[in-house]
Amino acid sequence: MKIALIQSDLYWEETFKNRNQFQTKINQIDSDVDLVVLPEMFSTGFTMNAKDVAESMHGETVLWMQALAKNKNCAIAGSLVISENKEYYNRFLFVFPSGEIQFYDKRHLFTLAGEDKVYTAGSKKQVVEYLGWKICLQVCYDLRFPVFVRNVENYDLVLYVANWPQVRINAWDILLKARAVENLSYTIGVNRVGVDANNHHYNGHSQVVDFLGSPILEPQENEGVFIVELDKNIMLETRKKMDFLSDKDVFEIQD
Repeated sequence: MKIALIQSDLYWEETFKNRNQFQTKINQIDSDVDLVVLPEMFSTGFTMNAKDVAESMHGETVLWMQALAKNKNCAIAGSLVISENKEYYNRFLFVFPSGEIQFYDKRHLFTLAGEDKVYTAGSKKQVVEYLGWKICLQVCYDLRFPVFVRNVENYDLVLYVANWPQVRINAWDILLKARAVENLSYTIGVNRVGVDANNHHYNGHSQVVDFLGSPILEPQENEGVFIVELDKNIMLETRKKMDFLSDKDVFEIQD
């Protein structure tokens, strides 16, 4: 599967400008890309002003993602602020080329920023199936919590989208490798760059790690579109030789 990671600065709470800049970048991508991954809250930046920026599942940004996925004949994934049933969610949408949507609501809300005071936590893990791949969707702070993402579904790829600040970027680098190794899975992290309205600095480090923790795409610090091609068969052969997942603990997650 060929995947494009888009690392970009974000316009603070300006959905129209953010959609436009991502549309320009996506339109420049070759037609043989299967999946485009955008950062966390790609249309607004990591904001706690949910009331001012939230959209519905029939709002402009969701419709834009569907139209773009159909036009480019590829899947598009990224998180945005969604309002539903009088609650706000940091929702990671996976939009198929057909326009079908599956989604994951961020479970681990970032208490340091007060995200838990504004948004409702998700309760369900989401693994989507696309082009013969099982893809697990995760958002930013979820990266610190390995139990929830434990590979009990035999997924092939885990996607993390983030607004992960520069001051803690070393943890981002370490934990992406850890998640890859412990789950014998390809792992992708897509972060943003720039400075937001809260003066948080972001230096990206979007990257791709293979199932043994080796870099496929080294951490990137500049704006750009970075394209990788992943081979599922190589991963499956490695799992067959080193069947570590069969030795995993059995457990249930309780709230």
